[in-house]
Amino acid sequence: MSDRLPPLTALRAFDAAARHMSFAKAAEELSVTPAALSFQIKSLEEHLGAPLFRRLNRAVELTAAGKTLAAGTEQSFEGLRLAWRNVTRAQEENTLTVTAGPAFTAKWLAPRLFHFVQAHPEIELRFSATLRIMDFDRDDVDVAIRFGMGGRNDDGLYSKPIIQDWVTPMMHPVLAERYPDPESLAHAPLLDQEDTRFLKPALDWPAWFRAAGLTASPEISAHFNQADHAIDAAAAGGGVILGRVSLSERDLLEERLVMPFPLALTTEAHYRFVCPHGTETRPQVAAFLAWLEAEAQSLLSYREGREFISAADVSV
Repeated sequence: MSDRLPPLTALRAFDAAARHMSFAKAAEELSVTPAALSFQIKSLEEHLGAPLFRRLNRAVELTAAGKTLAAGTEQSFEGLRLAWRNVTRAQEENTLTVTAGPAFTAKWLAPRLFHFVQAHPEIELRFSATLRIMDFDRDDVDVAIRFGMGGRNDDGLYSKPIIQDWVTPMMHPVLAERYPDPESLAHAPLLDQEDTRFLKPALDWPAWFRAAGLTASPEISAHFNQADHAIDAAAAGGGVILGRVSLSERDLLEERLVMPFPLALTTEAHYRFVCPHGTETRPQVAAFLAWLEAEAQSLLSYREGREFISAADVSV
């Protein structure tokens, strides 16, 4: 049998039909008529000398030959799509797509974005705010800012820590007058943030109470699954948060929040800059990393006068 490949358009039609198991849906994906797609598949079957689909009343199914071919075409076309995506992204020297969590994007990145724009007007930034771990090959992103311990999600990637975070009680100045010492927090409206629940050991109110030597159990008034929502509630005087300084910096600067107690909990979790190995040297990626590191220096001043206790030392 000849190794000469059939026309690529016919293979593409077959790949779409095999993935959808529908000629109509495949034709819609390829922007052709069902008759044109059926003709392409028929020509492929004639080239092979065997049927690839069984035509049923209102459906199709793959023959044994079709299943064998489908396994190869799906992998091959996906490889072509990835290769094309990577080569086109490499040509886009003036764009940079960044993914980060919604809270970090809203509270840390967005308020200082104009600094980067002023320094690099030639680079067009695009943001994708999501908690999903995005795939660099399939999701059209260049850089990710991730929070946590790292681990296998960073395997095979360039990863560099940019912010070592910590938490401490934060509240509106009016509430700070009402709750002047750690003991008084046993009677304060405490706000819980569920976005750090995945951390082990936990960064939560029970851990902070143990670190402060308090025997009372914290009474939670409200739970938030997004840190920025909890910060906004606290800044409006709605309660006390165990806030991350990186996400709360703008509210601290504008005195909507204060940190009245020196005790802070630390963890090995951190914000890190992640990108595919080798792309960290691309001009726009290197410029963004350098900017992030420079901006993160402003957080160091908040460490002065703090008493840091590791969450691991007070875990139960």
